Amino acid sequence: MSAERNVKGRLRRRIAILLAVCITPALTVQSALAQTESQKTTISGVVINAVTRAPVPRALVSTPDNRHATFTDSSGQFEFDMGKENTDTPGGPGELTRVAGPEQDRTWINARKPGFITEGSNGALASPGKEVTIALTPEALITGRVTFSTADTTSDVTVQLFSRQTQDGLPRWTVIKNTTTNSIGEFRFADLSPGQYRLATNESLDNDAGAMLSRNQVYGFPPLYYPGAPDFATAGTIEAAAGQTVQADLSLVRQPYYSVRIPINGDTGNGLNISVSSQGHRGPGYSLGFNAAQHRIEGLLPNGNYVVDAISYGENTASGTTTLRVAGGPAEGPALTIVPNSGIVLNVREEFHDTQWNGSASFSANGRIFALHGPRLYLSANLEPADDFGQGVPASIRPPLGPNDDSLVLTNVPPGRYWLRLNTARGYVASATMGAIDLLHQPLDVSAGSAASVDITLRDELSSVDGKVTGWNADSVKPDDPNSQNAWIYFVPLPDSAGQFQQLGIPPNENFTLQQIVPGSYRVLAFAHPKENLPYRDPQAMKTYETKGQVIHLAAGQKANLQVPIIPEE
Repeated sequence: MSAERNVKGRLRRRIAILLAVCITPALTVQSALAQTESQKTTISGVVINAVTRAPVPRALVSTPDNRHATFTDSSGQFEFDMGKENTDTPGGPGELTRVAGPEQDRTWINARKPGFITEGSNGALASPGKEVTIALTPEALITGRVTFSTADTTSDVTVQLFSRQTQDGLPRWTVIKNTTTNSIGEFRFADLSPGQYRLATNESLDNDAGAMLSRNQVYGFPPLYYPGAPDFATAGTIEAAAGQTVQADLSLVRQPYYSVRIPINGDTGNGLNISVSSQGHRGPGYSLGFNAAQHRIEGLLPNGNYVVDAISYGENTASGTTTLRVAGGPAEGPALTIVPNSGIVLNVREEFHDTQWNGSASFSANGRIFALHGPRLYLSANLEPADDFGQGVPASIRPPLGPNDDSLVLTNVPPGRYWLRLNTARGYVASATMGAIDLLHQPLDVSAGSAASVDITLRDELSSVDGKVTGWNADSVKPDDPNSQNAWIYFVPLPDSAGQFQQLGIPPNENFTLQQIVPGSYRVLAFAHPKENLPYRDPQAMKTYETKGQVIHLAAGQKANLQVPIIPEE
């Protein structure tokens, strides 16, 4: 019996060992499969400071639909499993975004944290199982305090912030934010991108209604432009870097304000829009009102020299300008004469080789419908103020007066300096001149009540370019940037060239063809990332690129070949 029990014991031990040997690989395979499945849906990476490259703890990382989110740890790391909440509904929780490219299963994830700018690309394309890096740019701050020349002043002051931004290829000053000082005169502008800024206060009068009603002397604080300029043109520019805090204090001086009046000659239509410029430098600041009953402009201003502009509302606008001097007492300026705004006649010369173009359009007026002819079918025009704070121009090509009216006239153009922007659906604009002025490169000056005539030549012999971007490598791109799937090419006309700015995105290391490009001389630039604010109309700003890219000269009908090197990121 003892021998039999020993045999059975040895058999049981052998069976247990065999089972263990068989089960262990199965468990190992199952564990590996589970780990592989998890890697297919796990997003992980690190959030860093774009300037210092240091990790950013407690940053919120999420998918665009906010169905998956987590905070980074003390070392800036994050991880979440996109598959935990998967549903059978396409696009539901956990659904990965399919993005064209070598890696198909990718999704865009965002990162944000107070103290870092919220504008721009604060995220990355993430692939399951691969680490991704998100770089956040620290915000710039402009803070300050407004003080007064009198201790008993408690008025809140509005402070405006202006940013130098590129619009349609030209840099312009644009108001982007305003705030009101707190009880001790402090203000703060946060979430600012690196760039150029200016500050100005709005004018404010003493809150003493009794002084105005009793005709006692009224006091107030004129607008002030940082650091202490009397107008916007002479204001200082603040250069704010990423993560920098700039202290910009302003000290307002209390001044007497005096009653002013300006009589008006002419039809004011449905009312007037009035702007007041100190020292003749147009910009934000002072204001006056229109008294329709007395047919005059009136209000309060401190001592100084001013230019007052007025433009009427309505279908047929009119405008006028006058000057005003205030010197220690009430003032009445010379009469402001309202005259109809100007018209600009566009004389179009067609030099087309293609005679098969057959566009058509019609116009309806007074119950009649008639066909349009000539350039009315394909040419549009508008005016863009050439100066900062120029008045918006509602000018447009006048509708035809009848079935045989093919004339092109821009109407309701107030005095000022403008860029003439022409767009054609047929051919291209070879030239636009007013006398000796080249309006493709110089602004158009419009004076009150004047009639102007612009000569425009249109042609249709376009050029073409075959090319390839060179120098594309891993160091040229940011792998977590969705725009890195393309190279970005810009055709920038050289000064005095009749060329037209064009841009395109192409897959890297592939040939490209641009079939229709306006003849002219260009600097061709290529980048690994798009340049959204390229100042291509500003020759001074474009000097940064004068030794970069490739210059080509395209004659009408010419086909050129070029190799464009990637410009390294700065």
